[in-house]
Amino acid sequence: MPVTALGDVIVGAEGDAPDRLLAAVREGRERTAMVVLGTADGARHDAVVTVHPMSGDLPGLAALAVIRVPVPVADRYLDPAVVRRALLEDALPRIGATLDLDQLARGLMDVVVPHFCTVGGLLLRESVADPDEPGGETGDPPLLRRMAVGFEDGDPMWAGTFPTGETVPCPPGTPYRRCLDTASPVLAEFGADRVARISEAWHRAPVAEVLDGASMLLLPIVSDGAALGFFVCLRGAAHRPFDAYDVDIGMEFAARAAILIESARRYSRERATALTLQRSLLPTGLSAPSTVQVHHRYLPGSSLIEIGGDWYESIALPGARVALVVGDVAGHGVRAAVTMGRLRTALHTLAGLDLPPAEALERLDSLMGSLGEREPHFATCAYAVYDAVTGRCEVASAGHLPPLLVPPGGPASYLDVRPAPPLGVGAGTIVSREFAVEDGTLLVLYTDGLVENRTRDIDDGLARLRAVFGPGARGRSLEALCQAGLDGVYDDRHRDDIAMLVARLRRIPADDHVSWELPGDPAAIRRARGLVRDRLHRWGLAELADSTVLLASELVTNAVRHAGGRITLRLVREGGLVCEVFDSSDARPRVNRHAGDALLDAESGRGLHVVGRIARRWGVRRTPAGKVVWAEQEL
Repeated sequence: MPVTALGDVIVGAEGDAPDRLLAAVREGRERTAMVVLGTADGARHDAVVTVHPMSGDLPGLAALAVIRVPVPVADRYLDPAVVRRALLEDALPRIGATLDLDQLARGLMDVVVPHFCTVGGLLLRESVADPDEPGGETGDPPLLRRMAVGFEDGDPMWAGTFPTGETVPCPPGTPYRRCLDTASPVLAEFGADRVARISEAWHRAPVAEVLDGASMLLLPIVSDGAALGFFVCLRGAAHRPFDAYDVDIGMEFAARAAILIESARRYSRERATALTLQRSLLPTGLSAPSTVQVHHRYLPGSSLIEIGGDWYESIALPGARVALVVGDVAGHGVRAAVTMGRLRTALHTLAGLDLPPAEALERLDSLMGSLGEREPHFATCAYAVYDAVTGRCEVASAGHLPPLLVPPGGPASYLDVRPAPPLGVGAGTIVSREFAVEDGTLLVLYTDGLVENRTRDIDDGLARLRAVFGPGARGRSLEALCQAGLDGVYDDRHRDDIAMLVARLRRIPADDHVSWELPGDPAAIRRARGLVRDRLHRWGLAELADSTVLLASELVTNAVRHAGGRITLRLVREGGLVCEVFDSSDARPRVNRHAGDALLDAESGRGLHVVGRIARRWGVRRTPAGKVVWAEQEL
């Protein structure tokens, strides 16, 4: 550039900058300076000018002047290379690291605005945005959910006019429907007449103001040949309208965004399926005698783990008893959740059979062994049965952490239960421990996630839990105690899932149960009838006297015929009316289930058919001294 030519366009500068530039050219040196350049139309622009001296055969050649002028805001979309780099290379790889669909949508909007347009929105089909919706599109017109909105001018009118999270129909005959149906980009301009019609059709007055004179480009998000949704890109009247270059750049961005959105959609659907499966396998309600309070807390694992195999149970048993269970399947994910569901189902069946805790865990161990042939797994479990009539509790554990016992007048302590291997290992004998429980005692069952993590020793966690249930715990609610037990574990990013069960144990009133010792001879049958009838009249249950007398007569008769020795008859009024007969024989009574005339002619087993017709349910459970046959009626 001739020296004089550079001097002609410089119309202003601080100090002697033009003179220093010209002097550097004459001396053959490079120099940079800030100047003001004037254009032919009279406009002025701040610029950074760098001069590089040049030598050659061309007459008048003195230097190469590199002039850098900031692009005005209204013209920032002029250079396709700048737009392409900002849109595709700078931020998109970083945004693609997230699999959360909502967070991804917001990140994509932060890229589109302001690097490609002044206002933008991301709309996805409802079936894509909602992981619980079926994969195929249903209904016409299709529903779209606005996942994110971006605008650079800070005008709250945009967010109010196009709220995030809104579900809108996509009727035929509109550019939006054409973009969805053809999976192709759509260019549109908004004149005054058009925005007025849109404002009236949408019943939103601000639309006419914010869209007037804008240029719109719809970019479809295509996966497997179908449009999952589209980007809505708007440039105001002060900016260059969209053209073919913008369509090419925008479609390349939309194609890359479609890969990210499809990955996030599949992850969200698989995650929702796994969480739904796990939550459906957890109990929806806990049952217990009226004098036993039970509260639970379940905390899923952190976002890095989330799905696990922890579970809890509180199952009311006949005769004012309750089974309290907490277990933990090793590992995480869907397989652990499925195994947990199998164990819960088996445990309900075993509880219905009135098996003692140790025997129930042995049956679970056998089940885990058979499951492990196809899917190797093991689990830990603590099983407690509390009798609210006698005030005694029986506990067994298979590889689980010891339950915490908090008596009303003493310090909290961990139960010394004889350890046994986890379920599925198949080595060792499971034994139980039985002990008396004071009224008001707290029994705490929990999984290892409550007391153990990567930064804390398990002994410290056990000490912390015992401190939570220290002095004053008796006067606090179970909800407050559970919350205190979970304090401090929420911020652990590697937290395992946690199941916690807290029960306040108390016997039922003495007037709600009665027992009699009877001799093992036929005279006991007549005596049992009189005792039962008299007690039911005293309880105000005369309407149940005849049926209960018949039940007691049949059960005592069976005990006299097949067991011998002393017999105990007990009535319990708790949730229902339970009639129990204790004897010293461990032989289980059997119902004759063979059809035909032989059943009608047989004497043996007919009493149990009568019991089955009168009672709501009946069963047998073993005791250390023999067995109990019981029958329950509704009150």
